[in-house]
Amino acid sequence: MNTVRQLLDHKTGDVVCIGPGSSVLDAVREMAERDIGSVLVTEGGKLLGILTERHYARNVILAGRRSDSTPVTEAMSAEPVCVSPDQSVDECMTLMTQHRIRHLPVLDDGNLIGVVSIGDLVKSRIADQEEMIDQLTRYIQS
Repeated sequence: MNTVRQLLDHKTGDVVCIGPGSSVLDAVREMAERDIGSVLVTEGGKLLGILTERHYARNVILAGRRSDSTPVTEAMSAEPVCVSPDQSVDECMTLMTQHRIRHLPVLDDGNLIGVVSIGDLVKSRIADQEEMIDQLTRYIQS
């Protein structure tokens, strides 16, 4: 897999979104129930931001705020780094490294179509390497 589109084609699971009026506690519960590290904040299909476990720790816990009364809009990143489906896995890994993030919303013509995590990208790279090793092994043996 070389592009985000190819990665999304093989990825299972839904894009988990929450509305801007939701509390941080609602978002954290959703992340815990689904065993994920982020939720996208959307309204009317439009991406407003992303809330991650890191945002929760820094913008709620360390700030001494209450999870049940803090709206996600006050803890999220309102300008998440996004990628297009045609970007490469390597480009995504570079963006994640540069911005020190682990989740990238995927937008196609401004429409949210998915999200990729560092885990998704690493799995893709491992699969690519395993395929290369298999091809080289078959070549050597033939």
